[in-house]
Amino acid sequence: MGSSTNGDRWEAELRSLREELRELRTEQREMAKAIGELVTTFRTLATHLGIASEPYVRKGKPEGDRDLPGFA
Repeated sequence: MGSSTNGDRWEAELRSLREELRELRTEQREMAKAIGELVTTFRTLATHLGIASEPYVRKGKPEGDRDLPGFA
């Protein structure tokens, strides 16, 4: 009977861990969505302020100590 009780504890622990994992994955999806919204907002602001153009693509190696607009 001790084996059955021990097995029940393991099953309960596994259920708990699966639920926690489900919650973490949900939170990850929500954070990824929020980060995507932040990136969109920052790109829009940078474009609006004229410190970046859409899309930003780095071309080759930078020439010496060239200042990039909008970056200190």
